[in-house]
Amino acid sequence: MESLGNRLKQLRQNNRLRQDQVASLVGVNKNTMCSYENDVRQPSYEILVRLATIYRVSTDYLLGCESKRTVDVSGLTPKEIQTITELVADMTEKNKKLEGL
Repeated sequence: MESLGNRLKQLRQNNRLRQDQVASLVGVNKNTMCSYENDVRQPSYEILVRLATIYRVSTDYLLGCESKRTVDVSGLTPKEIQTITELVADMTEKNKKLEGL
C-alpha cells in the first residue's frame, strides 16, 4: 500500500506546487509539510481534510483506503463530461491491452 507521504508528494507534484505553497494553503510551515511527505509526522484530522480539499481527493484516498481517484467535473457541460468519460474508458482499455502483452 502506498504511504500517505508518497500520495501527498505525488499529488503536490502533479499539481505543480512547491512544498512551501501547500504548507501555506493548509496553515503549516514548510518543514512540517516535508515531514508529512517523508512519513516522519502524520497530519491532524483538520490538516488531512484541508489537504484532501486542496487536491480534490477523498481522505480515504490520501490514507490509502481507496485507490480510485475522482475528477471534479463541476462547471463542465454534459457534452464535455461525456468526452472525458469516453477518453478515460479508451485509456483504461488501452492500458489493459498493454498489461496483457
